[in-house]
Amino acid sequence: MFESLSQRLSGVLDALRGQGRLTEDQVNTASRELRMALLEADVALPVVRQFVEQVKTRALGAEVTQSLSPGQQFLKIVQQALTETLGGTTEPLNLRAQPPVVILMAGLQGSGKTTTTGKLARRLKEQDNKKVMVVSCDVYRPAAIEQLRIVAGQVGVECFPSAVGEQPGVIAGAALAEARRQYMDVLIIDTAGRTTVDAEMMAEISALHALVKPTETLFVVDSMTGQDAANTAKAFAEAVPLTGVVLTKVDGDARGGAALSVRQVTGRPIKFLGVGEKSDKLEVFHPDRIANRILGQGDMLSLIEETSRKVDQDKAAKLAEKLKKNKRFDLADFRDQMEQMENLGSIDSLLEKLPGGAQMQAQLKNVDTGKQVRRTIAIINSMTPQERRFPDLIKASRKRRIAAGSGVEVQQVNQLLRQFESTRDMMKKVAGGGMAKMMRGLAGRLPPGMMPRR
Repeated sequence: MFESLSQRLSGVLDALRGQGRLTEDQVNTASRELRMALLEADVALPVVRQFVEQVKTRALGAEVTQSLSPGQQFLKIVQQALTETLGGTTEPLNLRAQPPVVILMAGLQGSGKTTTTGKLARRLKEQDNKKVMVVSCDVYRPAAIEQLRIVAGQVGVECFPSAVGEQPGVIAGAALAEARRQYMDVLIIDTAGRTTVDAEMMAEISALHALVKPTETLFVVDSMTGQDAANTAKAFAEAVPLTGVVLTKVDGDARGGAALSVRQVTGRPIKFLGVGEKSDKLEVFHPDRIANRILGQGDMLSLIEETSRKVDQDKAAKLAEKLKKNKRFDLADFRDQMEQMENLGSIDSLLEKLPGGAQMQAQLKNVDTGKQVRRTIAIINSMTPQERRFPDLIKASRKRRIAAGSGVEVQQVNQLLRQFESTRDMMKKVAGGGMAKMMRGLAGRLPPGMMPRR
């Protein structure tokens, strides 16, 4: 996410680190580099001008020139400017209104409205404990109505039926009445889109807005369209009172222009990021955390929150108790760790939340980490329960049988066993209270099971 922008900004900041004092020429050079980095990221020109001027003014002020570590202070200024440009503070959905809270989804065709409707419904159901109903008012595309019905079934929320030929206003009104009858907490209305902004679409979305009086009107936009995303959002904001923006396909956006432009151009906050195709890949937008990610500082808070939701707490507690009693960490435990890792999603999404994770991502650039994890699980599944419990039993003949059973080469079995031994050594240190030593030993290493093939 935002790799290109992150690399360019990191290069600018690296040139200033370690300086005993920053000169005006250095600040001017850094400002020019910042400008080029933002323009290459497809950030809207007015936003670039405002951002660079803000950084330059602060950098030439007393807060940097009198600092003992001007390079670090310059980094802090850029981080603050990025946070402000991205919106400053997190603005959550307003769920305090009289239920059912109506959320109207707007956007162009292909922006990801229907998928985002499903993701948001799942998030509200699972994390906010809300009863959610969804409805499609896209009466021009039968596939859109069917898609929402399928998505709703997958995430376990109610889907109000609609059909081609019905009037969007009639559908929305009936869905709202049914949501009230069923005491739903939230009703999400998925609207029709067009390939471009046109008067007919704007009139329809305006009429729907006037009819259902939504608490939230979210504009869904493909982040990979760059500053065009901000311009389209502005056009919608002039037609209906948007309350927020959802940026989709952010995991494929190396530039970041949309994220940096949309708040400034529209005056509306970014509320969510779509970071993958699966229904759980919707993140709350935290401006300060995204700024830190762009600058390579990581996002440990989001990582901790994601891990706490997706890790099996019972299994983690049992493993901790097992290690505490000085019992051996075995291959069954190792497999559990791999399965937990698979549940957390792509390794890239985890690494980008770690400080310095970009360097590890570069090492893994040509490695299919998901495939590595699945291969590891398959190899361990080909072992007998006794072999998983006592890995030292696995000699040449057993290795050949395990390799044949899992469809890999013997050398890949050997590689897994070496990785397991390394992980077991680390677990011993954890059990012995050597966490600090273990973390130092991990410096510069890839996660267990993620080593590229030799």
